[in-house]
Amino acid sequence: MSADIDEGGHGVSMVTDSPPDQVPRASSDPTLPPEDGPPEDAGRDLGLRIAADGEWLYQGSPIRRMELVKLFASVLRREADGSYWLVTPVERGRIAVEDAPFVAIELARTGRGRQQQLRVRTNLDEWVPIGPRHPIRLRRPTGVVAGSGPAPYVEVRDGLEARLARPVYYELVDLAEEQVVHGRACTGVWSEGDFFALHEPGA
Repeated sequence: MSADIDEGGHGVSMVTDSPPDQVPRASSDPTLPPEDGPPEDAGRDLGLRIAADGEWLYQGSPIRRMELVKLFASVLRREADGSYWLVTPVERGRIAVEDAPFVAIELARTGRGRQQQLRVRTNLDEWVPIGPRHPIRLRRPTGVVAGSGPAPYVEVRDGLEARLARPVYYELVDLAEEQVVHGRACTGVWSEGDFFALHEPGA
C-alpha cells in the first residue's frame, strides 16, 4: 500500500507530529543552503528510505508520485561522512539510502571511438553524460559482504551516484575495448575522450 502524500505547505516539513500516512512536504522551488550551512547534528530522521533498486519509501510504504520523489531528490545531499540528507534553506533531515540514491536504467550513444558520447538515464528520468564531470567508478555495493567484486556507478552530482542496472552494464560491455591502465590490461569504455574501466585492472 503506497503512502498518502501531502503536497501542501512550503519547504520540507520536518515536524514530528505529522500523521503516519503522510510524508514530509516539499517546496516546488527548493534551493540548497550555503556549504557552511547547519551543523552536522542538526535535523532529524525523516523516516524516508531509498531502496537498493532506487524506490523511495516513507515509513516502509512506497511513494508512488514521481513528481514528489523528484522534488525530494532535488534537495538530496550527501555529506562527507557518507550520510544522506534532504536540505532546504530552513530545514534538513536525514534519510536512509541502502546503496546509491539513483539507478541508471538506459544507455544512449552518440559517435564512435574515443570521442563518442555515452549518456545514461536514471530512474528519475535525468540524463547524465558520462565523462570527466560524471565518471564511472567501481566500488563494492553498500552492505555487500567482503569478497564480493566491485560494481560500476556513475556520479550524478556532488557525490550522489547512480548504480548501473545490469542491462545497461551489459550494453557497455558490448561497447568495451581493452586498454592498459597503470601497466595492467583493463576492459572499459571511452566517453568524452576519457577511458572508464568496467572492472578493476588485472581482474
